[in-house]
Amino acid sequence: MVRKRRTELPGSSTGESSEGQQAGGGRGVVQRPPAQQQPQPQQPQQQGGYPGGGRGWAPQRGAHGGRGSGGGRMGPQQYYGGPPEYQQGQGRGEYQQGQGRGGQQYGRGGAPRRGGYGGGREAPSAGGPSRQPAPELHQAAITQPDPYVRPVETHVGTSSSFQAPEPTEVAEVSGKIQQLAIQSEVSPGQEMQPASSKSMRFPLRPGKGSHGNRCIVKANHFFAELPDKDLHQYDVTITPEVTSRGVNRAVMAQLVKLYKESHLAHRLPAYDGRKSLYTAGPLPFVSKEFKISLVDEEDGPGGNRREREFKVVIKFAARADLHHLGEFLQGRQADAPQEALQVLDIVLRELPTSRPGYCPVGRSFYSPDLGRRQPLGEGLESWRGFYQSIRPTQMGLSLNIDMSSTAFIEPLPVIDFVTQLLNRDVSARPLSDADRVKIKKALRGVKVEVTHRGNMRRKYRISGLTSQATRELTFPVDERGTLKSVVEYFQETYGFVIQHTQWPCLQVGNTQRPNYLPMEVCKIVEGQRYSKRLNERQITALLKVTCQRPHDRETDILRTVGHNAYHNDPYAKEFGIKISDKLAQVEARVLPPPWLKYHDSGREKDCLPQVGQWNMMNKRMVNGGTVNNWISINFARNVQDSVAHTFCQELAQMCSTSGMLFNPDPVLPVVTGRPDNVERVLKNRFSEVLAKLRAQKKELDLLIVILPDNNGSLYGDLKRICETDLGIVSQCCLQKHVYRMSKQYLANVALKINVKVGGRNTVLVDALSRRIPLVSDRPTIIFGADVTHPHPGEDSSPSIAAVVASQDWPEVTKYAGLVCAQAHRQELIQDLYKTWQDPARGTMHGGMIKELLIAFRRSTGQKPQRIIFYRDGVSEGQFYQVLLYELDAIRKACASLEPNYQPTVTFVVVQKRHHTRLFANNHNDRHAVDRSGNILPGTVVDSKICHPTEFDFYLCSHAGIQGTSRPAHYHVLWDENKFSADALQTLTNNLCYTYARCTRSVSIVPPAYYAHLAAFRARFYMEPETSDSGSMTSGAVGGRGGAGGGVRQTRAPGANAAVRELPPLRENVKRVMFYC
Repeated sequence: MVRKRRTELPGSSTGESSEGQQAGGGRGVVQRPPAQQQPQPQQPQQQGGYPGGGRGWAPQRGAHGGRGSGGGRMGPQQYYGGPPEYQQGQGRGEYQQGQGRGGQQYGRGGAPRRGGYGGGREAPSAGGPSRQPAPELHQAAITQPDPYVRPVETHVGTSSSFQAPEPTEVAEVSGKIQQLAIQSEVSPGQEMQPASSKSMRFPLRPGKGSHGNRCIVKANHFFAELPDKDLHQYDVTITPEVTSRGVNRAVMAQLVKLYKESHLAHRLPAYDGRKSLYTAGPLPFVSKEFKISLVDEEDGPGGNRREREFKVVIKFAARADLHHLGEFLQGRQADAPQEALQVLDIVLRELPTSRPGYCPVGRSFYSPDLGRRQPLGEGLESWRGFYQSIRPTQMGLSLNIDMSSTAFIEPLPVIDFVTQLLNRDVSARPLSDADRVKIKKALRGVKVEVTHRGNMRRKYRISGLTSQATRELTFPVDERGTLKSVVEYFQETYGFVIQHTQWPCLQVGNTQRPNYLPMEVCKIVEGQRYSKRLNERQITALLKVTCQRPHDRETDILRTVGHNAYHNDPYAKEFGIKISDKLAQVEARVLPPPWLKYHDSGREKDCLPQVGQWNMMNKRMVNGGTVNNWISINFARNVQDSVAHTFCQELAQMCSTSGMLFNPDPVLPVVTGRPDNVERVLKNRFSEVLAKLRAQKKELDLLIVILPDNNGSLYGDLKRICETDLGIVSQCCLQKHVYRMSKQYLANVALKINVKVGGRNTVLVDALSRRIPLVSDRPTIIFGADVTHPHPGEDSSPSIAAVVASQDWPEVTKYAGLVCAQAHRQELIQDLYKTWQDPARGTMHGGMIKELLIAFRRSTGQKPQRIIFYRDGVSEGQFYQVLLYELDAIRKACASLEPNYQPTVTFVVVQKRHHTRLFANNHNDRHAVDRSGNILPGTVVDSKICHPTEFDFYLCSHAGIQGTSRPAHYHVLWDENKFSADALQTLTNNLCYTYARCTRSVSIVPPAYYAHLAAFRARFYMEPETSDSGSMTSGAVGGRGGAGGGVRQTRAPGANAAVRELPPLRENVKRVMFYC
């Protein structure tokens, strides 16, 4: 055995490490530090509308748009030039070409716009944009003054007439925000408030909704009686310090076993595995030191077990205030006492954490005993488990319990694991470089035990692979540096003959002084969660395991509650926590579906969806787009040109039938290309078609691409080249669909093509008749925003932020989108508003919000007077941070367009990653469930399981297909528009029927959905990761260069690496819904 001389800590094999914690998983979870907060001086709030009658935003520093309008081709469907950093060269001004694709317009005609947003496009200076630190915002507890004193007068087509605000005016906005609300009082005794919240309040619930048909549903929440015990918190210091929670818990368990009666006043403490201990009542000391001996779980040399000494100091820290929690639950206190909730969570986690074989991951527990293991392929298997979390609700405390499954590494010999991973006989040929990278990525950080030493099963963590084969490895055996080969050492010391000498060894332990272990003497330790990215097949296999019909899931949840036996839990008893064993019954309402408008030339001019779905039979798109010039490229070897040609003809016919103007003949015939030459094929064909069209002064409207079913990186490469390089809108189709050529598939593709070329599929009847509360009465823009983070294990790639905004009013159906890269796992959207210094022009203002507001003005001729901002992907722990930073950015972006331009804002967080599930009260009642057995689309809940005082609701807006539907959770963080519960719930539900890609209502509001799609698409624009060091690479990874694609330093908390900007989208792509 090649060993290091240092000893290893016991218990390091427990499956409970901080690495396994998910966000929001109780104490010990690593939170991203909040953005630096810097309160701004308060300024008097300036009330009123736009000075001078509000006839348009002036040419100004930082604005751009080119050379004015392009005459009569500037229809209301006009899209925008994105932020300066997304511009490609100097461009064509305000889109003089390629307009007018959108078909019929409602109400406004296509008058030419004059007076663009003047000024050339200025790239950011080399120093990159700087961002203001976010101020504090104060939400009104009772009333909010309306920033509008008089309505805004907007003149379409008149010249811009206002001067740009000075930079100081923009900075002052931060201070003005504080005047929007009354500062609420917070008692000084409150602990554990989010660092940036101070005295901030989210809006109170404006009453409960009443629209829709009332019904009863069951929720996977179990009533928890608030204990009346006196909870105490103690700080724990264990020396020598250990990183493993498992070791810490073993030390504390031994301490309780030895001293519970004599020194702990018979109390059974709950311990978080780190620095905090909680008791129901005081311990008989303020501070005390204990000496604890722990026997190593592994055999030492000669079969003897090591005994280790620990010093434990327990010191009184604070009393956890349950009185405040009671006040909060009854609505008499504004802020949830997080410390008290945390204590209760830790108490209820104690028993499952201490059960042998249970692996805690975040707030979930997994065990082979909780259900059959299922193989996922490539050395992984799924374990079943359950999620549990204490939540404050209107019915008091509730315990949220849900079923869960996740991937674990199979406890196989390493040789067998590698054989499964590579899916071939590994002894047949030597490992390639790609094989080595794959093995290294899969095994790094995995714990193994040695099998060549009898009962002495020492455990190690893999740090890497050796670059040399085992037969070539030597190491010094004495102080003189005498070398011995690994093969000889194992033969002489253990009598073990290494068979696979051509394979690399595993490097274990310290990377500075690595130990070498041949793969064949190692076995993977059981109970290690696999936290890296799963491939498609593994995801499919895991979904099959987790996909349960509602009735089965409900049964399993109840069985889990019974199995957990909270009434017999010694820790729950000690702390006086009582948990109900019945699902909460909750009042709900089923909102009616909205009427949808289709074109008057179709047999059906409007449509009322049935149970969340409808179809395009006898209907024509309300605004059919135009495709005059298109080509097709076939990258699927098995699809003959004749089949590809027929498919394209059928697709063109379907688009025409659905209401588009679609030329049946391509500009050039279908051409076949090799997938490994995608860039050359695309560019060659594009130059050929451009040569033909330029002579006729035309542009290419669409590229249809046929792809093999398993196309690897081909799809992403193609989208990147088309959208950031060539400026082509493309539609990809897989070869399996080309062969089947089903009408349903063709109709769905037609929906996507129509919005990609600037059309609309359908609009809400209520939008056209101006009957949507707080949207139809004055120009309103609806934003959607999301940030997608790299997969676990990718330690350096940037996060991608996307923001979309509606570009039509009153229809609110078309959304333009912008994307940007930002620091790794940074949740706050950095480019909403930014400033930079231009050597000639001074301070410039820009960012995503500003560009989308300008775009709305261009396409509608109106300035938004109201903003509704749906923000996806924010966890509860980040609410304050995200609101403070992003609302401030919205304010500054508005002020940079015009002094005192402050449209009223409603900021709503959309959450899908929660564990609340709703079940029909009677699964056999056909009127209460859809075909999948789920609750009906439109089911909304705003009582009992919702927040005690704040404005939130659960909405299941979609019909289930398989498994159990997950309702979306909407939480209002800021509301100057004074939405009633009914108004916001109905608007949100109705918008879910306007999603462009299908004739079904969707599960989250479309702007948030589109932002997610845009962010996901933008990941393809980055350079692929080529480093063989996998998840351990550091520094900048990011997009290809291109115009404006310099490196900027982000100001993300904790981010030191520069983030390379994404390549800019081409102008004609960014003005349509390219991401659909």
